[in-house]
Amino acid sequence: MEKYGYKFSFGPWNIHEGADPFGPPVRPTVAFGDKLATLKELGFDAMQFHDDDAVPDLDNLSAAEIKRQAEAMKRMLDDLGLVAEFVAPRLWEHPMTIDGAFTANDPAVRAYALERTKKTADIARYLGTDLMVLWLAREGTYLREAKDAVRATHQLLEAIDALLEYDPALRIIIEPKPNEPMDLAYIPTMGHALALGMQSRDPSRVGALVESAHAVLAGLDPADEMSFALAFGKLWSVHLNDQNGLKFDQDRSFGSVDLRRAFNQVRVLEENNFREVGMVGLDVKALRTQPAELATKHLRNSLRVFLRLVAVVRSLDKTRIDELRQARDYEELDWLVLDALMKNE
Repeated sequence: MEKYGYKFSFGPWNIHEGADPFGPPVRPTVAFGDKLATLKELGFDAMQFHDDDAVPDLDNLSAAEIKRQAEAMKRMLDDLGLVAEFVAPRLWEHPMTIDGAFTANDPAVRAYALERTKKTADIARYLGTDLMVLWLAREGTYLREAKDAVRATHQLLEAIDALLEYDPALRIIIEPKPNEPMDLAYIPTMGHALALGMQSRDPSRVGALVESAHAVLAGLDPADEMSFALAFGKLWSVHLNDQNGLKFDQDRSFGSVDLRRAFNQVRVLEENNFREVGMVGLDVKALRTQPAELATKHLRNSLRVFLRLVAVVRSLDKTRIDELRQARDYEELDWLVLDALMKNE
């Protein structure tokens, strides 16, 4: 399989049981080792991790036990020729973090969140990656009067600064999302993420991750969000998927809803040599109706679509595109793109 110089990752949550807010699991749990084997078989290069994917129940473990389990996971990756792309703290499921983590009104919760995330940094180091993704899931409110948003912004910055100080080799990637699970989130867009990072104690170590569906949920185009971060050298990872309108976060297979929108995401990544900067992460989930034995085709399809679109981008006549731009003949440019997408080679 020609991968055009790109490396790909997904997370263990992308092979899942099919539960949703309206119904229980419909597929059996897949062992982590089997997920790693599937990742390898499908042609992926790296696994994305939450901290407790690598070290389950880490809140109840000593530092030595965390190190031992993380190093054992690293050996599993090594044995399969895989790597960890990043590790992210799972701060939104603990009973203490109902009201947020870094922005909770309770100082004891904020202290817990910081200590938990320092453990995440340790796990990342043991797994051989310097990347930590911060998806600030519950950093927001259901009603605006519940928190002081100015203070909350400073609390987020204080947490980032503390993490940068804790591990001088750590790089932090902020993943924006406008809502869900909170009604309104404090870091909803790429601009918010980059602004926060630029105020940190070491802006060179804070970048961003764009998830396609999150941009759509904010009413924005994922390719433009990627381009904004690329313009400042701050796009360090992506989570590609698709989204059918302004609904809940669907994590549909990449390109399955809007192929033109997918094309433009691949185009900006390809034209800006993203393959030299970071991995292409796929954050996609199987449809709940998919049988267990067929519940990895969403990953296969997403990878195939990305690679097919890379070929389309590389096939385009760049000189002709420049000519059409200069002539402002955007209808002809539109046809050029549509024609390329509709060809079946």
